Amino acid sequence: MDSGPLPPGFVLLQVTPRLEGGGVEAVTLDIARAVAAAGARSLVASRGGALEKRLTHDGGDLLRLPVHRKSPLALATNAWRLARLIRREGVSLVHVRSRAPAFSALWAARAVGVPIVATYHGIYAARSPLKRWYNGVMTRGDLVIANSAFTGRHINEQHGIDPVHVAVVPEGIDTHLFDPAKVSPERIAAQRAAWGISPEARAPVILEAARLTGWKGQRLAITALAGLNADRGAVLILAGKPESARERESLRTVAAQAGLGDRVRLVGAVADMPAAYLAADVVIAPSQAPESFGRGVVEACAMGRLVLASPLGATGETIVDRETGWLVNPGKPEAWTQAISAALDLTDAARGEIGARARARVERLYSLEAMEEAHFAIYRRLMAQRS
Repeated sequence: MDSGPLPPGFVLLQVTPRLEGGGVEAVTLDIARAVAAAGARSLVASRGGALEKRLTHDGGDLLRLPVHRKSPLALATNAWRLARLIRREGVSLVHVRSRAPAFSALWAARAVGVPIVATYHGIYAARSPLKRWYNGVMTRGDLVIANSAFTGRHINEQHGIDPVHVAVVPEGIDTHLFDPAKVSPERIAAQRAAWGISPEARAPVILEAARLTGWKGQRLAITALAGLNADRGAVLILAGKPESARERESLRTVAAQAGLGDRVRLVGAVADMPAAYLAADVVIAPSQAPESFGRGVVEACAMGRLVLASPLGATGETIVDRETGWLVNPGKPEAWTQAISAALDLTDAARGEIGARARARVERLYSLEAMEEAHFAIYRRLMAQRS
């Protein structure tokens, strides 16, 4: 085995449904870039999407396949296509990142005789033995990667996998991109202006950056804001794509009924998230269900912001309560009102001290470099087992 980052002639094939955006896609592209940068071939089988150009720019190759489809016929057809692709491209190892394509990828990898690893990116619900079996496809390869210790425990509880076949590799954050020292005052001012906040405004800004969907807690955030003293004039920015037009309008209705007027602003997806975090005084993440990782929380911590978050799931790992952020009871709006009020009462220096500790912890535990090194070690290990 070569002592370099990857074996000579190594070819990685990642299989993921789409390349539209989100945590799964971000990790897929980060690993694709790292593999290409190490001098190996980096392939992604996917339907594709808005992030295709980033993949090819970073040295990866898109192999367009309808691996997002879930019908039995589609799974069988994709298995045949993937097996043919693995042989044609000389793939060394397959890394699959979603359940439906995992059925096809598992069959194909076994048919050709190459190792396969899967990353368990989410906390999949299993209300029946059949659904648990379906979810368990992610554990039937040579190794399963859990994106947090919480996810690792979930895998063990749901599937009873021997711990030797589970590797915990937290998702990595680009700490060079998410670096407060690299964001100019002009970028911050431009972001606040895009939110309709004038340079003279003194009202504090509270940011929740998450897809607009019920379990992310936007309704709780609105209720908590309504409980603040009106003279604070705090503005709540809800940044993220809505899961539906109905959800967006429902949140607007909740804000109007709470009498908050334009103090709740649904601003959609934000292109410059580093500036967005610095444009806020406090960042909140009041999730109502367990997070398998909670990428937005870690990004905000990397930007040195004081983050108030629900302790459900992996957020209890990524934030050390009262040291690198605050954990708040997810079921009590009044607790969020009190926590937000207390956070806004802190001096900028006090919030900055917490933020500095948070960034230092992200750099140590959740950097892209740490994630890439862990993946490469897994790839080398699986390849060595086959040699």
